[in-house]
Amino acid sequence: MAQEYDIKGMVEKIRALRKNAEELKEISGGIQAVDRNADRILANVKMLEISVSDVAEVLGK
Repeated sequence: MAQEYDIKGMVEKIRALRKNAEELKEISGGIQAVDRNADRILANVKMLEISVSDVAEVLGK
């Protein structure tokens, strides 16, 4: 039995994560700890994009 996934919903959440992390870096005022952690978040978001968003494009979702 195939399991159903909300790929479109996941893609939207991943986009929101990227947007929020980028905005956080913009308003950080150069605080290194915030910038470094935002960069880590963005690296993880990239992995999610590769895993989910790219698959969604292939599936046409």
